[in-house]
Formats: sequence, structure tokens, C-alpha cells
Amino acid sequence: MLHIVEDREQIYSKRVRAGKRTYFFDVRSTRANDYYLTITESRRHPQGDGFTYEKHKLFLYKEDFDKFIDALQESVNHIKTELMPDFDFSQYEVKEEEFDGLNGTELKWE
Repeated sequence: MLHIVEDREQIYSKRVRAGKRTYFFDVRSTRANDYYLTITESRRHPQGDGFTYEKHKLFLYKEDFDKFIDALQESVNHIKTELMPDFDFSQYEVKEEEFDGLNGTELKWE
């Protein structure tokens, strides 16, 4: 069964620019005053004299926050420590102009 979730009021937003990709982390509210997170990847593709944008959206609900963060952190750590232990990931540290949003606070995966 396909369940379409209507985007509700946006409460908080954070944008992360990453080359031709931009990631949006948006906190939204439900009709029942609950909250969820949408993570959108937007990819820019040249088309004619302009661009088109391909978007992929993920809905993350509060009951899955901790599991999601744990799995993401484990996966990143596996790449950094097991698959690429000698690679210098510091070259990808976040630059201020790549990481901005409405509220000026930083989102960190710990």
C-alpha cells in the first residue's frame, strides 16, 4: 500500500551544500502536533541553458531517530576505520558557507 505523507508546516530547516548536491534537513509538524524529519537530496543536472533538479526524499519519524543515527554512525565509522583507515577525511570538514540554515545552529551526527 502506498502511503503519501503531506508535507506539513516547516518548523526548522538546515541546508548542506555538497558540490552538485544539496541536502535539506527539514523538521515538520503533523496535524496531531507531532514532529518528523524529512531529508531531501537535490541534485542539479544541466539541461539546455539551465538546470533541472532531481530530488529524493526520506521521511524519518521520532521512533526511528536513534536507530537511524546509530546505523549511520556505525556505517561511517566502518568506512573510516575498516575500509579506508589511511585516508585523511579532514579535507572534507564542513566549511561555513556549505552548511547553513534558518536557525544558525549546527547539526552533528555523534
